[in-house]
Amino acid sequence: MTSPGTNQRPLDVTLDILANHYRRRLLIALLEHNPQDDDDTQTPVEATVEDGDLETLRVQMTHVHLPKMEDAGFIRWNREMNEVRKGPRFDEIRPLLELIHNHSDELPDGGL
Repeated sequence: MTSPGTNQRPLDVTLDILANHYRRRLLIALLEHNPQDDDDTQTPVEATVEDGDLETLRVQMTHVHLPKMEDAGFIRWNREMNEVRKGPRFDEIRPLLELIHNHSDELPDGGL
């Protein structure tokens, strides 16, 4: 079975998305809560970036990372409101996200 619109198998798509640490951080942040509900103006992903790289990250998130996660169905992204929520396929990757989160101290670079 392949993912809609691609020739990749679902696990391949999931691992490709989880291969990027910014995408992992955002998805793990969605495990317990919606970062958009926080009063903090920075997302969990932005809080880990040096000031000079923040604009580059925002461009990458807008043009690469968020569309990729949305296409896979892992997030819903409201571009106008700049809101990210769990997507219809989020629960499919929940076990992997929980595994990474719960064992981050055992993984290289903390898994994140």
